[in-house]
Amino acid sequence: MAIIRQYIAPLLAILVFTLALVAVSARIFLPSDMAAPAPIEEVGVSILPDLELPFTPLSS
Repeated sequence: MAIIRQYIAPLLAILVFTLALVAVSARIFLPSDMAAPAPIEEVGVSILPDLELPFTPLSS
């Protein structure tokens, strides 16, 4: 159990942080249009057809 606590757990933590650092640093090498954040589109309201429901709405 001491081997896991002294060697394996710290090695896993260092590997995770190194992987995160590499993933974030990789943006430097991307083309400029791919390094930008993804654009956010506004969600429009779609018009649904007037369906006949099998129950009476409560707001009538």
